[in-house]
Amino acid sequence: MNNNIVHLLYDYLIELGISESFARYLNLVGLFLAMLFLVGILDFIIKRVIRKTSIFFARKTKTNLDDIAITNKLPSRLAHIFPLLLTLELIPVVFTDFEYLGSTVLKLGAIIGIILILNIAESILRSLRDYLKKRPGYSDKPIDSYIQVFMIIGWILAILTIFAIITDTTIWKFVTALGAASAVLLLLFKDTILGLVASIQVSMNDMVRIGDWITFDKYGADGDLIEISLATVKIQNFDNTITTIPTYALITDSFKNWRGMQESGGRRIKRALIIKQKNIKFLTDKEIEKLKNIQLIANYLNTRNEKISNYNQKNNIDKTLLLNGQNLTNIGVFRKYIESYLSNHSAINSKMTMMTRQLAPTPQGIPIEIYVFSSDKRWTNYEYIMSDIFDHLLAAVSYFDLEVFELPTSLQKDDA
Repeated sequence: MNNNIVHLLYDYLIELGISESFARYLNLVGLFLAMLFLVGILDFIIKRVIRKTSIFFARKTKTNLDDIAITNKLPSRLAHIFPLLLTLELIPVVFTDFEYLGSTVLKLGAIIGIILILNIAESILRSLRDYLKKRPGYSDKPIDSYIQVFMIIGWILAILTIFAIITDTTIWKFVTALGAASAVLLLLFKDTILGLVASIQVSMNDMVRIGDWITFDKYGADGDLIEISLATVKIQNFDNTITTIPTYALITDSFKNWRGMQESGGRRIKRALIIKQKNIKFLTDKEIEKLKNIQLIANYLNTRNEKISNYNQKNNIDKTLLLNGQNLTNIGVFRKYIESYLSNHSAINSKMTMMTRQLAPTPQGIPIEIYVFSSDKRWTNYEYIMSDIFDHLLAAVSYFDLEVFELPTSLQKDDA
């Protein structure tokens, strides 16, 4: 720039009889205000032009990526680049008579430029995050963790660069100096480093996804995973409370992910009835005939009883004592009834494991365990189906001359 233009105000003030020193400072103030005015006008114009242009094209395009970018202020932040570059060019001119002060202001401008670049990078990453979260293939991925990793790396590099600018040295000297303080840095960023490692392992091994139902007994969490960040994982419990746990806990502690159940054909029902042992007995012919009135097991009783009778006759079994030969028991028939009942239940997935089994005897009695899968996996419906099944079976027990174990009334009062 022409030196006469730079010192125009200075020359005018000298002609008015003002001292050279004072005239030089007033000239600096005048040039600085003129620079701020010019940069401010340019920033205002470019910001409006870029914003209106981006909105115009966003309405014309089919993709929503540009709309998301506008929401995250990417065009507005990009508009600051040109005024900042102009400022960096004008600073040496404005401070032509104050080189030391000019170099200091130039460093400040460079620092502002670094922060602006970080803000632009943040807008780009957030735009990508919001865009990918709306894509089916990425909606359940811990994208927030990756963005936080990039931003942490960016801020570390920015801080190193700022220190290098302030001290007029290179970044590598700071990296070398930080090597001695690595232990302190590791201590300060322990959770961040653990969270970064955990995020990578969780993503690579597909351990959890956004929306998974997680049960984490150690932290009292039982609900849907709503957010995975670098440091924490948020779980919205079924009572609408939020549990926040460290991300690295996903790889250091044990938790239950119900995704496999949700993606399968049914939700498991595994519960037992405890039958009193004293009521278990062999069935007489009269009792068998009575049980044939139960439609679900009538065919079974006819077929099975005929086979047993043929076997006993063929082997000349003395049936004056029921223990001899082959016999039906009331608990065995009841178990068969349960199998038939579950096979005909519309809410049970017959293509998955369906089993009624007798477990080892306990001091309370004989457990008869039901192991099936309900077709409806929704929690409320699942609980209704399970309750409906056991309501029926509890009422059916007495038809087989069996009883379910229950503490005597006197013991219940004593416990109370």
